[in-house]
Amino acid sequence: QVQLVESGGGLVQTGGSLRLSCAASGRTVSTYAMGWFRQGPGKDREFVAQINWSGWRTYYVESVQGRFTISRDNAKNTVYLQMNSLKAEDTAVYYCAADPRDPRGVLTDFTYYGQGTQVTVSS
Repeated sequence: QVQLVESGGGLVQTGGSLRLSCAASGRTVSTYAMGWFRQGPGKDREFVAQINWSGWRTYYVESVQGRFTISRDNAKNTVYLQMNSLKAEDTAVYYCAADPRDPRGVLTDFTYYGQGTQVTVSS
């Protein structure tokens, strides 16, 4: 089993930045695909970003392209989401995800999810 714990969420003004972290435990995730999802108020869960095991391949939902950056540190068993130029519509609970499959292309459903961290962007 893999446990994922997110941190770094909070309240920020429009145009600001936040960096989310996700620490994995239970087993190493260095060969896993890692991702971030979010669920805004009254909305379905939405894919945000994905990174392959080496960090060479990344994928983003169009709405965050150019503003968010996913990265990972396999030595620390941790994945990050740097969020810049935040907008009110980025307000959501952000969930970290991990999956052992690590395919080419976006995974629509991951095996493991964290409990989430709240990000609120005030206008």
